[in-house]
Amino acid sequence: MSLAYRLARPALFAMDAERAHDLTISLLKSGLVPPAILGAGGTDDPALGQNLLGLAFPNPVGLGAGFDKNALVPDAMLRLGFGLVETGTVTPRPQTGNPKPRLFRAVEAEGVINRFGFNNEGLEAFAQRLEARRAAGLPGIVGANVGKNKDTADAASDYVIGIRRLAPLADYLVVNVSSPNTPGLRSLQGRQALGDLLNACLEARSSVDGGAHRTPLLLKVAPDLTEDDKIDVAEVALASGIDGLIISNTTLDRPASLPPDLRAESGGLSGQPLFDKSTSVLRDFYRLTGGKLPLVGVGGVGSGAQAYAKIRAGASLVQVYSALIYHGPGLVTAIKRDLLSLLRRDGFTTITQAVGADHR
Repeated sequence: MSLAYRLARPALFAMDAERAHDLTISLLKSGLVPPAILGAGGTDDPALGQNLLGLAFPNPVGLGAGFDKNALVPDAMLRLGFGLVETGTVTPRPQTGNPKPRLFRAVEAEGVINRFGFNNEGLEAFAQRLEARRAAGLPGIVGANVGKNKDTADAASDYVIGIRRLAPLADYLVVNVSSPNTPGLRSLQGRQALGDLLNACLEARSSVDGGAHRTPLLLKVAPDLTEDDKIDVAEVALASGIDGLIISNTTLDRPASLPPDLRAESGGLSGQPLFDKSTSVLRDFYRLTGGKLPLVGVGGVGSGAQAYAKIRAGASLVQVYSALIYHGPGLVTAIKRDLLSLLRRDGFTTITQAVGADHR
């Protein structure tokens, strides 16, 4: 944690968690945040780079969905040194989400509980921002995470709308069926429902410009899957032809490390309490897919060692979000530095060589 963030953190933590987040987005959007607080991006060591999904990632450390729901600050986040930034989740129509308060810090456990419910400004405002950055020729890999409106009965129709609009604008797309905060959403992970949904999403992608766009399409799944669920998801994913999996979203678990008042809060838990479970699920999916699908490891990444553990478990890329709250933006540079050290310790010359190493 940088000295600047150490000084800023008490003021942020004195605020309601959602208000502190909104203020952070506003400051990033304004461009007025001092470089000392943001940290330095710098040039990445070539050992951290890889070609994956038809994209050249300068490093494997990404920003997870949920931080920038409305695509307001992807370039500010890329300047922190992220190798990819995922925006969203966005729904076709704007929605306010669930009642406040809906974001809670579990400070001692370095965890976060949220029950936002896909609050966002809607697809058109989101798409116009991605159009503007594409027209400006801005560098960096920016993905778009799409979901459904709470009151939409035909879930697939919302995903189709989002994919058709965003396929020409995003570097990759994510189908989010795993948030616990939209009623019925996780039921879309069942074998038949998931197969039908992914087929509709792939057809929507192919329909853009006569199929000229092959924007990578990934599926984000929950960590709270049974063994049979994991088998179903893996088999459907492989059969469908999607390009990868993101593992995982937040959990409904409430470990004993959380204070009793927070254990009683509904919503999804992220951060350090999620690390072991999400990494175990990641390891399972690498095994179930035979390493044939690129995996993105999410959940509890707060250090280079944890990022490396996910990579060795099968992740080609990792994503960070909750840990930024506790350690500040300098965490990105620290993770990359430590990843390089761990690669060299184990005799790897590229990040790709370490992917799935624990399975060999």
